[in-house]
Amino acid sequence: MSHMVYSRLMAVDRDHVLRSAAALLTRKSTATMDEVARTAGISRATLHRHFAGRDALVRALESLGIEECEAALDAARLDDGPARDAVRRLVRAIEPAAGLLAFLYTENQLFEGEEQNAGWTRIDERVESLFRRGQSDGEFRIDLAPAWLTEAFYGLLASGAWAVAEGRVARKDFTHMIAELLLGGALRREES
Repeated sequence: MSHMVYSRLMAVDRDHVLRSAAALLTRKSTATMDEVARTAGISRATLHRHFAGRDALVRALESLGIEECEAALDAARLDDGPARDAVRRLVRAIEPAAGLLAFLYTENQLFEGEEQNAGWTRIDERVESLFRRGQSDGEFRIDLAPAWLTEAFYGLLASGAWAVAEGRVARKDFTHMIAELLLGGALRREES
């Protein structure tokens, strides 16, 4: 087998392993590497060849999560039309990755110290910028910092993903549930 064909197979395999691990860890964050291997349909040794241990796997999942977030941010066209519509588009675009993001959200080591992936900062800046635009356009309350609205957005995404995974909320209601709660709190009201 040529090196090129072999490395292409390895890449496809690695992506399959990553997505299987993401699906499993989204449902069961405490899953062992043995369970991850079983779910991906590979041996523990093969899993270990791809990822030296749980930390390496979590870091790879982090890269996948950042990639999916950035794709959702692009797809949501954050600069088009009213900011409230852009928020709704963003929630809809990010929904397929919400379970993975919810898992990553609980992995504290990703957000501590010097090791933090710069991708999270890029994502934060883009989301904060959307809330800032909504504030300057008079759509969103100005007494809530864009950084806080961004944190609230992440928290709601994670909570929504967990509620859907546990069957407490229907998947079809995810976008409406998150966007409306967030916007209901963020929208500026006329003073009475």
